[in-house]
Amino acid sequence: MERTLVLIKPDGVQRGLVGKIVGRLESKGLKIVGMKLIKVTEELAEQHYGEHTDKPFFVELVKFITSSPVVAMAISGDNSVQVVRSVMGSTDPQQASPGTIRGDLGLSIGMNLIHGSDSTESAARELELFFRSSELLNYERDLDNWVIE
Repeated sequence: MERTLVLIKPDGVQRGLVGKIVGRLESKGLKIVGMKLIKVTEELAEQHYGEHTDKPFFVELVKFITSSPVVAMAISGDNSVQVVRSVMGSTDPQQASPGTIRGDLGLSIGMNLIHGSDSTESAARELELFFRSSELLNYERDLDNWVIE
């Protein structure tokens, strides 16, 4: 099974949307294999957003992600990277489709509630930043037989 990183960003935590967001991912059939509430350090934020260092919004990204705790999750599932991105919706909540997390719960692009890795390569790199291998679990769910062919 493929794994991906999901972060419920500071605005999602502060707005009390953690349960709703987790519920949407689980309802889709995705499995949580690691989860923790953390305060992102500036160093971790700079590593996580490293590809954006030359962009004008980089400083604001780091400032935002370090402003309050986030919920970091390792999510497993068939094609989990793309499935999570589909459930999240477009980066700009005002352009996100109804039924997506951002489309239903978000309003502004700067505070768009959730991050999901954009590729399997990014997922592997990001999971290593946020989780030690010992923090990720492998387990069977009876439900999986009813979700995956």
